[in-house]
Amino acid sequence: MNKAEFKKIPKVDILQNKLKNIAAKVGWNLTNQLINKELQDIRKQVAAGSKAVAEDEIVQSITKKAEKLYHPSLKKVINATGIILHTNLGRAPLGKKLLKEMQPLLRGYSNLEFDLEKNERGERNSHVADILKFITGAEAALVVNNNAAAVMFCLQKFAKNKQVIISRGELVEIGGSFRIPEIMRASGAQMVEVGTTNRTRLQDYEAAITADSKVIFKAHKSNYYIQGFTEEAEISELAELAKQYGLIFIYDIGSGLLRKPQNLPLEKEPDVRSAIQSGADLVTFSGDKLLGGPQAGIIVGRYRLVSKLAKAPMMRALRVGKITLAALSLVSRAYLQDEQLIHKIPIFQMLNTTEEKLLDKAEHLAELLKERQIKYEIVDTLSQVGGGTLPALQLKSKAIKILPLSKDRKFAQKIHTKLLQQNIPILAILRGGDLLLDVRTIFPEDYSLIAESIKKVMVNYARE
Repeated sequence: MNKAEFKKIPKVDILQNKLKNIAAKVGWNLTNQLINKELQDIRKQVAAGSKAVAEDEIVQSITKKAEKLYHPSLKKVINATGIILHTNLGRAPLGKKLLKEMQPLLRGYSNLEFDLEKNERGERNSHVADILKFITGAEAALVVNNNAAAVMFCLQKFAKNKQVIISRGELVEIGGSFRIPEIMRASGAQMVEVGTTNRTRLQDYEAAITADSKVIFKAHKSNYYIQGFTEEAEISELAELAKQYGLIFIYDIGSGLLRKPQNLPLEKEPDVRSAIQSGADLVTFSGDKLLGGPQAGIIVGRYRLVSKLAKAPMMRALRVGKITLAALSLVSRAYLQDEQLIHKIPIFQMLNTTEEKLLDKAEHLAELLKERQIKYEIVDTLSQVGGGTLPALQLKSKAIKILPLSKDRKFAQKIHTKLLQQNIPILAILRGGDLLLDVRTIFPEDYSLIAESIKKVMVNYARE
């Protein structure tokens, strides 16, 4: 044991004296815990033969850890990528109008599980079920915490130890390694693949039906597409086949468009209402994609099936809270009128933005950059819907290209990194050595902040 190195380790009171400012911010309880943990780790390292850490380094390490614990890591990010449903940025933003309507429901108490008419305990799902039923035409509706849970719940309840027939062309994987085969396996269902990657006919499904078959399952290929020599069975055909053999037809539509609004580029995207009209027994989908609301998994369809799910013990583990239900209820009601949908839901506002309006947005941001002597160029670009939806759809958009201060080939990359390190990070686009900010996904209230942040990072870059 190296006694000389142990003597170099500072005592607790010395560190406490040097960390007074941090303690004033985060409290002595946290500060003392961090001091004791840091000293404990250093003593172990010294006992193993390492040298003692310098006092200033210890103070710096504790300060950094205290700041990280004190300041939330989840923070606002400005999305300048043009990807409307950016999975890594929380998918569908809820927007100011919706949050304002939610506020009274969340500030105090609510009738989350209280029936005001009967003066007795109620059912939380009732706050969204009626509106979802009305818009989609389904007999019943149920909400769980995400679409993966919705799919697994349905399969586990209705097909455990039974066969589920699915096309090979629909064994999809979406973000976060959500793979249909793995979900099938985890649910206890026996997956039966039919057809080929690019062509699966109705007779392929029928040929696979046995006494152990329970479900015909269809998954919407929402995050990729196949062109050329392709074929797949229609929803109505699969629904009729399932009915003929006494099976359940489940359609995982995923992207969650409740119905098709007019004058938006969503003609080729399947919607829940059409799926129900075509005869699907159960349809599952996400709440935070094209529905435009919070993360949730929604199941709509036949009353006899949805009611069994609602009464299952697993429902207790999968149910959602008041924040999700409040947001989902308000977003769903916006679907009653196309005007309300575009007025209230940010993703539909972005989808509805004209090229003329996009140019106005770009020129507004450009003017703020010009005032700060930032060199820029307004360029054409292409936006995407994102979030595992409409992979083939590209939307004409406008972007601000930040022009370099020097011939530094890494200029764009360096500025991109610095923008992510701001108090309110800005996620821009790195493309072909250029730094772009697509204005489609930028909210007007953030223009000044973006201009100031770019000025700040450019000044710092020039000093380096």
